[in-house]
Amino acid sequence: MTSTFHSIETARRSLFTQTAALNTTGHNIANANTEGYTRQRVNMKAALPIEAYGFNKSTVPGQMGTGVEFSSIDRIREMFLDDQYRGENSAFGNWKLQADTLSKLEAIVNEPSDTGIRTVLDNFWKSWSDLSKNPEDPTARKIVVQTAQSLTDAMNYMSTQLNNLDRDLTTNIEVKGKEAQGYLTAIADLNKSIYKIEGMGDQANDLRDQRDLMADKLSKIANITVVETEAGYNVSLGGQPLVEGGEVTATVDSAFLNNAYASGTLKGGEAYGLIFSKNTYVTDYKKQLNDMASTIATGNVEITIPAGSNLPEGTVLTNDAKITQADGTVVTLAAGQAMPKGATMYEDVKTIVKGLNGVHKLGYAMDGSSGRDFFVTSGDAGTIKLNPEIAADVNLFATSLRTTVDAAGITQVVKGNNTLALLLTNLKDSKFTTPDGSVSNTVGGLLGSMVGQLGIQSQEAARQTDNSDYLVEQVNSRRQSVSGVSLDEEMSNMLVFQHAYSAAARFMTTFDELLDKLINSTGTVGR
Repeated sequence: MTSTFHSIETARRSLFTQTAALNTTGHNIANANTEGYTRQRVNMKAALPIEAYGFNKSTVPGQMGTGVEFSSIDRIREMFLDDQYRGENSAFGNWKLQADTLSKLEAIVNEPSDTGIRTVLDNFWKSWSDLSKNPEDPTARKIVVQTAQSLTDAMNYMSTQLNNLDRDLTTNIEVKGKEAQGYLTAIADLNKSIYKIEGMGDQANDLRDQRDLMADKLSKIANITVVETEAGYNVSLGGQPLVEGGEVTATVDSAFLNNAYASGTLKGGEAYGLIFSKNTYVTDYKKQLNDMASTIATGNVEITIPAGSNLPEGTVLTNDAKITQADGTVVTLAAGQAMPKGATMYEDVKTIVKGLNGVHKLGYAMDGSSGRDFFVTSGDAGTIKLNPEIAADVNLFATSLRTTVDAAGITQVVKGNNTLALLLTNLKDSKFTTPDGSVSNTVGGLLGSMVGQLGIQSQEAARQTDNSDYLVEQVNSRRQSVSGVSLDEEMSNMLVFQHAYSAAARFMTTFDELLDKLINSTGTVGR
């Protein structure tokens, strides 16, 4: 037969189970806005029934139910969505950093604009054009010097900004390495704590949430792989273990990340985006800027020297040229031979010179001197400068290609001659070959190519960033639909558990009254 107090135990189990469910619901509600929190659910099941008491077998039909109990409190989470989220998060981190770097490069180049290097370059060519109208005008000569200094200052500043960006990226790589190391240490520590707690039979749901959050954050830095084992999460990068159970097996720093990038194991995440941006974008645009600066100063360019020009003694042309010697005889000067003193070009001749410096050395300054570089450079846009002598005295840069011999036999420069100024003006539309021989283009074309390339790369990176962001949000939405806390659902559950608790309490009260009747009132009738 049934135990007299059997239902008291049934009611007690119900109260305890509904209390656990209410506590878990409250925990979910409290963490509705907690980053990385996974909603939890109490798993209820009917307690094991018992056979009614008897000598052999009870004649009472069926078994007696013993109420309800909860077997576990589980997190509602799908590992597949976690892996998918981390993969998309890694791609997003990469493209976001690339887009950010390209955006900074666009700000440095600052084209098209009224204050960019193109405007400064146009002003420089225009100043030569204006000077060619009156080579002796001191104001026009000062403008040439000022625009030349503005051009070199602009290239110096851009070079400095690119170097600063390069250093910033290097620093950020180090920061990302330290950040990743912190996440790895946290995962290893959580692995140990979870293993210890769950080894005693409890469920470390909240610690598991923290571990998953650390893995999510780490996935934005690098393309990690996470595998769950009995000892916890094993984290690896391209097959190289980073965390195994409670141990961090690698030191992630800038050297580690650069080596992983070089070996091809680092393929995504912010660390990849930073290293790729530094090694590809910044390095490329520094080279293009240096090429442009060195091309202006010393790049190979073909010019046409007009007949009647008097070149300085010792000048070497790259083509054969007919000249009138000082004694009036006309001869052909072979390519590579030095120009004799007092010679005059008998006809136009084409020759290749070393950039603006090469053209400038062909002419004569106001004081009759020649052979002076217009720009001083070591091939780096950060070092190119206007020749300090010219900066100090505007009469020391050349504009003339003509000389005369006075009555005393002294050679004098024709100061009003504008032949060299015109040659320098025409360089604006001349094709230069970069010093390394890799590119042949006008100076404006070199700048336009750089600006156009930057625009395309920036547009592509922005598009990829938007796409990656959308995919991350899409996967995260799916993950939140499974793991996230819905306040409406939790409020509904709270009412259900509250009513179940009230009913169980009412059941216990009712049975208490029955027992009171049985114990205190039975057998008193008829006394």
